[in-house]
Amino acid sequence: MAGNETPPFWYDAPGVKSLLASPVSQLYAYIARRRMDKAQPKRVLAPVLCIGNLTVGGTGKTPTAIAIAKAAIKHKYRPGFVSRGYGGIHVRSHLVDPQNDTATAVGDEPLLLARYAPTIVGHNRATSAQNLIDQGCDFIIMDDGFQSRTLHYDYALITLDARRGIGNGSVIPGGPLRAPLIDQIRWATAILRIGDGDRGDRVIRAASRAAKPIMHGHLEPANVREISGKQVLAFAGIGDPTKFYETLKKYGCYLADTHSFADHHVYTHNEARQLLEKASSEGLELVTTEKDAVRLTHIEGPLAELKERTHVLPVSLVFETKTDADSIIMETAEKYHQARIKNGSI
Repeated sequence: MAGNETPPFWYDAPGVKSLLASPVSQLYAYIARRRMDKAQPKRVLAPVLCIGNLTVGGTGKTPTAIAIAKAAIKHKYRPGFVSRGYGGIHVRSHLVDPQNDTATAVGDEPLLLARYAPTIVGHNRATSAQNLIDQGCDFIIMDDGFQSRTLHYDYALITLDARRGIGNGSVIPGGPLRAPLIDQIRWATAILRIGDGDRGDRVIRAASRAAKPIMHGHLEPANVREISGKQVLAFAGIGDPTKFYETLKKYGCYLADTHSFADHHVYTHNEARQLLEKASSEGLELVTTEKDAVRLTHIEGPLAELKERTHVLPVSLVFETKTDADSIIMETAEKYHQARIKNGSI
């Protein structure tokens, strides 16, 4: 079992390791706070909605971004995604081609997003947003970028994993927070609490004190009935693989073995052979996440065979109040138009 890149002590009670990291965490917190407060984000001529999170690691941003894109389309917008393209090679803006691009070139999350709307990766988010507008998009969804604030957003929806919360509540490297909680809450528009659990209660209390709306949602798997009741070998390289494994167990799968890798892990031919051989020798069904599966696309050899033989479990974000997605779209557009009026652009 490969190790996960997230230090386990981040999600334990504050202890010696977080205490020893405290001086560096305080410096990081100061820099992050100043960066957010002093930023001069660029505006573009379209509503911009940021899907962000408070911590390092997965919190359901990608399925949330897809759900928002579907809501925007429902409201007759032509949405487009802006992404930094974590793990990719493109510095300048690049339009993702889901039929030919690989995850090593553009990142795994942009490959998923590009299935639903035009997606541009690049380090300059404002340039990427403008390129989407030039191609006919009129509603920009920014995947991450909440803390950097280089592109002005009209609405910031923060995803919160209720099962993991914010761990020990410390800032990197002593904990998983990207910036002090109170500073991030100030720039948020609303919090989307995903799943069950009370680990996110600290965030909910802070958001309530700041009069930020709290929404609720859950991740709903598809195709799970096809493997329900079977002995499976599950593998995943995501922010929290245990959540994926628990979902499989919840829907009746028998986990004979699991293999966890670091988030955004690039699978090797040797790892593919090992997974294939173990599944064959023990009669197990291979299963992984949609995010992992896109890292196996447009690749030959054992990795292609692994993808061919693996059952993929996609998940969708479902808002528990059906009108929430619609209200997010409308409020984003309203804030954009109000800002244009205020700035004399209309």
